[in-house]
Amino acid sequence: MGKFISFISITRLDKPIGIYLLLYPSLIAFLFATNDLLDSADLYSLEVQELLLNSLVIIILGCILVRSAGCVINDIFDYKFDKRVSRTKGRPIANGSLSLLEAWIIFITLGILSILLLIQTNPQTILIGCITALLIVIYPLTKRFILGPQFFLAITFGGCIPIVFSMLGQIHNSEVILLYIANAAWIISYDTFYAMGDAEDDIKIGINSTPLWWKDNTIFLIKIFQLIFISTLLILGLLESFSFLWFAGVISLLLFFYYQHTLAKKEKFLEAFKNNNYVGLSLLLILLIELNLDKLIP
Repeated sequence: MGKFISFISITRLDKPIGIYLLLYPSLIAFLFATNDLLDSADLYSLEVQELLLNSLVIIILGCILVRSAGCVINDIFDYKFDKRVSRTKGRPIANGSLSLLEAWIIFITLGILSILLLIQTNPQTILIGCITALLIVIYPLTKRFILGPQFFLAITFGGCIPIVFSMLGQIHNSEVILLYIANAAWIISYDTFYAMGDAEDDIKIGINSTPLWWKDNTIFLIKIFQLIFISTLLILGLLESFSFLWFAGVISLLLFFYYQHTLAKKEKFLEAFKNNNYVGLSLLLILLIELNLDKLIP
């Protein structure tokens, strides 16, 4: 039972916020790509239905596996640092409840399961997935030599966007770039909130983060990246000729960001980070309604 608890802890399955923040952009990309696919394909075709169902299952399982694997490799590379930080010294490798070998076995197993999912797709998706996997392995090390590792994280987990579009054969659509930019800006903003809570410990152990790089400009630059996120989504709506609902919904996301900055003023950085769960969920629901508006309003 102890090893099972350690497995849950090292994969952060007891803290699913990271899964949600990866899953929501993936599902948003899935809806856009599906909408594009159905412009030239028949929804009632058995082949199309099978592709959509298989892709959706792969996306959901893939987000869980990839996020879990990312947490494990992070703990493998950072266990010496984790021992020196009060927030992380209880992690399984740092406290000795899992050995380094056991952690590697878990990581390799998650990797194999991810590969088994990936090979169910197409060659283009497999290539993008392999590149993303390499970036996931490298990411924990970037905190040692890149001033803003949050940018590398954004590039890495932003890979979910082209992967999803590629799965449905829609990689060349303009939405890919705009969604990638929006998602990357959002990741930089929310992970900077997360890093603000670790700033003192990061200084002590000698690793980098955007708050340490940006110093007094941190809150201002978070706002800039949040505005890039909103602006890119508005541009996307214009290109897609979306209704007023999309624009009103996207602008309303600013209310979540306002609340996050209210939390940050009280130094509740973790709560500000977690609040982005509602940003992703809200955007997903807004898009779902927008794409089905003609069915909802006769």
